[in-house]
Amino acid sequence: MTLPIALLEPIVRQALAEDLGAAGDLTTNAIVPADHRSSFDVVARQPGVISGIDVATLAWRLLDPEVQVNVRLGDGASVTPGDVVATVLGPTRALLTGERVALNLLCHLSGVASATAGLVAAVAHTPARITCTRKTTAGLRALEKAAVRAGGGVNHRFGLHDAVLIKDNHIAIAGSLPEAIRRARAGAGHLVAIEFEVDTLDQLDEVLADPDLVASCRAVLLDNMEPETLRQAVGLVGRRLVTEASGRITAQTAPALAEAGVDLISAGWITHSAPVLDLGLDA
Repeated sequence: MTLPIALLEPIVRQALAEDLGAAGDLTTNAIVPADHRSSFDVVARQPGVISGIDVATLAWRLLDPEVQVNVRLGDGASVTPGDVVATVLGPTRALLTGERVALNLLCHLSGVASATAGLVAAVAHTPARITCTRKTTAGLRALEKAAVRAGGGVNHRFGLHDAVLIKDNHIAIAGSLPEAIRRARAGAGHLVAIEFEVDTLDQLDEVLADPDLVASCRAVLLDNMEPETLRQAVGLVGRRLVTEASGRITAQTAPALAEAGVDLISAGWITHSAPVLDLGLDA
């Protein structure tokens, strides 16, 4: 995952604290002797792409630093049913107590990576890249965006703080799209990229007709356009702006959008609604 431990540790500690509460693991502590040791395999039960092995490792090692995690298939690796992703060994209490937190995070993030990989494969015959959005699970954004990268996608902005994205509500309040762009450029630093959203060719023409507006922006989000309209929009933009398509993106709809010539296709569901990848801890 290549994220710093300083970022991962608070997330994992909070998840463990939620599970342990004030009394700890009542079941395991009552049944398993304190000196008992075990070895378990993390096994894939369906095909997909792995992400989050560092987080899972941390869940076990925060409970007991004697836990060892031998990774066989790390982030970005494709798995098939029966593949051993990692072997965990050490004090049994720590292994069983940390199992659910470790697997919750690993299965969820691997699900995000797998969903992303499915869209990436669907557009692999084109230059288009799959990207994510801010539609992430609260507190897990950095992990989910890393999972998107593990699945072969690229990241959009990380938050409200690192880029400007002008959407319909901003335009309504500003009075027009050109005015919204002017206000954004005046208020943002010179290194801050601006992207604006349109859903019609007329809106796009409004910006493209003014070279100063185009020069103020980095990208245009072409929202919910049919493939033929999208192709026209890409032709109008040329190489002046990065083009991004969004709206009801699936593995079935993405190829036609990619073939229209857009640079990016963004999908919110790959982070907020991706099914988990089924992984289990087997003795």
